[in-house]
Amino acid sequence: MDWLIFGLPGNENLATQLSEQLQIPCGAATIRHFPDGESYVRILSDVQNKNVLLVMTLDHPDDKLLPLYFFTLAAREQGVRKIGLVAPYLAYMRQDKLFHQGEAVTSGFFAHLLSQLADWIVTIDPHLHRRASMSEIYTVPVTVLHAAHLISKWIKDNVKNALIVGPDSESEQWVKEVAREADVPYIVLEKVRKGDRQVEIKVPDVSRWKDHRPVLVDDIISTARTMAITIQHLIQAGFHKPICVGVHPIFAGNAFEELKAAGAEKIISCDTIPHASNGISVSTLLLPELLSMTRDKK
Repeated sequence: MDWLIFGLPGNENLATQLSEQLQIPCGAATIRHFPDGESYVRILSDVQNKNVLLVMTLDHPDDKLLPLYFFTLAAREQGVRKIGLVAPYLAYMRQDKLFHQGEAVTSGFFAHLLSQLADWIVTIDPHLHRRASMSEIYTVPVTVLHAAHLISKWIKDNVKNALIVGPDSESEQWVKEVAREADVPYIVLEKVRKGDRQVEIKVPDVSRWKDHRPVLVDDIISTARTMAITIQHLIQAGFHKPICVGVHPIFAGNAFEELKAAGAEKIISCDTIPHASNGISVSTLLLPELLSMTRDKK
């Protein structure tokens, strides 16, 4: 069965990489906005009786969801067989509990909507906190890949005498895996969140690690407040300027500049979201899974 791959706006580079690696041609489409802000979607390639891979990372999801919705419905109308969504970053995973009466628990709502658009989804390190698995909220198959190995390799290749620093207890299992594969020690901080941009950090006794280069590792870098405060604590404790590594570089507002100003020596991210900090490609992580899917799914 023929396949086409479409990189929706902002995702063209990753789609091109995957197209070359999978030997699947890129489809052509026009997606833009009218002057009044409404979306215009036109699929130029013939998708009838074909399977389609859509590459769209879902940062800023409110801006991206309608074009994705319109594209998938247009493709269905034109006779597409199956649609696979490659979303390296998957949004609306953190709002997974009712804290106040009347709140929308949007992780479930968003999952319900995406499950109607795609036949299957591939993503990288979604923020599973109170959920044990994606199947709790998604009704289509969701393949979850993990970037720990890529980050470990980057640290091993680029940082001498590293000490991995995790932001909080939730990250310990993930950070421990990165440290194990990189064959370096790690520590985990205590974090108390007091608001969207207010956190309190408690750093354990780190005197025994003074000769190490701290590498702060997190899955999502959003406001970067935790990393910025941690950098200041570590520098005050006599460490070298830390290196910051993240899977998903959201960098809300001026977070990237604030992280540099806090004293980060280097900021590196996976290219799950296009950003100037991208230094770790996820295409090699996606490739084996997509090869299997495009060969097996008819």
